[in-house]
Amino acid sequence: MQNEESLWQAVESRDRSEDGKFVFGVTTTGVYCRPSCPARRPLRGNVRFYGTPEAAERDGLRPCLRCHPKDAAGDPAAARMEELCRYIEAHADEAPDLADLAARAGLSRFHVQRSFKAAVGLTPKQYAEAVRMRRLKQSLRHSKDVAAAVYDAGFGSSSRVYERADTRLGMTPDQYRKGGRGTSITYVSVPSALGLMMIGATDRGICSLQFGETADELAAQLRKEYPAAQLEPMAAPHPPEFQRWIEALTSHLEGTRPRLELPLDIHATAFQMRVWNYLQSIPYGEVQSYGEVAAGIGKPSATRAVARACAANRVALAIPCHRVIRGTGDLGGYRWGLARKRTLLDRERSARVGT
Repeated sequence: MQNEESLWQAVESRDRSEDGKFVFGVTTTGVYCRPSCPARRPLRGNVRFYGTPEAAERDGLRPCLRCHPKDAAGDPAAARMEELCRYIEAHADEAPDLADLAARAGLSRFHVQRSFKAAVGLTPKQYAEAVRMRRLKQSLRHSKDVAAAVYDAGFGSSSRVYERADTRLGMTPDQYRKGGRGTSITYVSVPSALGLMMIGATDRGICSLQFGETADELAAQLRKEYPAAQLEPMAAPHPPEFQRWIEALTSHLEGTRPRLELPLDIHATAFQMRVWNYLQSIPYGEVQSYGEVAAGIGKPSATRAVARACAANRVALAIPCHRVIRGTGDLGGYRWGLARKRTLLDRERSARVGT
């Protein structure tokens, strides 16, 4: 390795060219990072340098969840796919042109399609549609009428939106704009890789997705969240729709289905919904800090409010609040327990690296 003074200079300047050459550990947080880690710089006196991630782990440190220092020295292919995501977002009102995307990435049309789906979990066309749907959700809360929101989001006609409403919004655009309705909730608890999982749903979509120790505990949580609703436990065999949701969630937890497309029927403040929509845009296997999410929704000073919105999430996985951590690289809080949060992040990261 170089002398420690030059290593520290690389850390201070977040020099990406040094990624893969060494890692630095922070004794106060117990994590180690790559030089370009975007987290707040630690005090020099709390930093140690290591030639490899393995050396840092032998010293009792764990990898940072923001910069993934165990990955190779930056992943040029992943960086290209991220650039394509930003390009698609900027041109979401247009159908993605594979030839154009291939030229931008320096790949063939076949390889850009396959590489994009492996990295993002969606094809470029599906990703563009997801961006438009996210914009529609935001626009529906501010536009004077549904038609204006539909066209502002980049859809060519309202009929295309209604065709997708049940699988993307969980309700029609007008119902979504008004906050939704639903007083009868059917629920079921099933085993999962993270313990007992309960799914509660109205006739429009999933309104509660929780993890717990017992079925009685989960049912009590549901009653507390929806005290005025009519709750109906479901016995096996499960209806086809519930069975599809269970299979999708199981595959997601196993890492074989990175992108969840489940109908949701959720009630929230405008700020909470803004945060939750943003969380759904954080790519599978990646994390952001509360501050980054606040900046991402245009409210850079609202870090604590973002943390409260994450804590208020009642639909685990579908609204991936587990992908938000502290700026120091620490996990922060999680409604369903830090052990589950760490397991989720480790599983996502392993599945993404293995694709």
